[in-house]
This record gives sequence, structure tokens and C-alpha cells, in this order.
Amino acid sequence: MRLLLTSDTHLPTRAKSLPDALLDQVDAADVVIHAGDWTDEAALDLLEGRARRLIGVYGNNDGPALRRRLPEVARASLEGVRFGVVHETGGAAGRERRCAERFPDLDVLVFGHSHIPWDTTAPGGLRLLNPGSPTDRRRQPFCTFMTAVAADGALSDVTLHQLPRRG
Repeated sequence: MRLLLTSDTHLPTRAKSLPDALLDQVDAADVVIHAGDWTDEAALDLLEGRARRLIGVYGNNDGPALRRRLPEVARASLEGVRFGVVHETGGAAGRERRCAERFPDLDVLVFGHSHIPWDTTAPGGLRLLNPGSPTDRRRQPFCTFMTAVAADGALSDVTLHQLPRRG
């Protein structure tokens, strides 16, 4: 099962639209996971209409309309891998311990908020993934998103994709 992981799209304030490279991966994915801060219902509508399956949560910048449509935390079992999605996990220091304690029943936690790509594994095995942002690189060299494969109870081929700088 092909997965696309994204977060912090911040439309239309950080970009007028989602990058074509991200949308191409939406079309190729079996499941799209968005870890919040859409900021615009049109972005949610676009991904709901385009993705085969969408798993998303709201973020701290998402208003009442998005919060009515999305949960704060989402969970799904995909090909035997137990996923959770949340926007914020707190500061980087102690993140693995905090998340492992909060989500002891997960294999993978996808999160956002910082716009900083992250891929670590907590003691006990919880994998933490932050795909960064496809529209707002902040202090990062590139805007980013991730792809991965879930199959036979395992996550593999986790890849961070760097997007070309906008002109």
C-alpha cells in the first residue's frame, strides 16, 4: 500500500496551490495522510476529492469549519501497521518518550506543526514521522513531503521528497 504523508499546507497563505509534485503523489497513493494546518477548507476538499483514501486531522491554525470536519487525533490500521496522526507533539526534547507514553498502541505516529522533517524511533518501537511542509519551508532548505509503503505489518521505503524552490 503506497502512502503519501504531508502536513502544514497552509493554503492560501503560504502558497496559492499545492505543488504539482505533491499532487502527482496524491494520485499515485493508496492513502494520503495529512497531519493538520490546512487553514483552508478548499485544500481539504481538493484532497478528499482526489485521494483514494484520506486520513487527516486539524492543526492549531485550523478554524472552526475544519475542526468540525476533522478529528484532533486519527487512527488507522493499514496493511497491519497501526498508524496515528496528530498535529502537535510538543518540543523536540523528549518527543519520543512523550509520544510512546501517549500512544502505546501505535506502530507509527505521523505529526506536523514544526515544518521540520523528522524520522526517529522511540524505545519500544514507535516510529515518529514528520513530513515537513510542501508549501512553507520556514528555516529548512526545502519544502518537503514523505512517501512510504505499508505491507505485511511493516513500514518500508520511507522517503523524504524535497520540492524545488518556488520562483
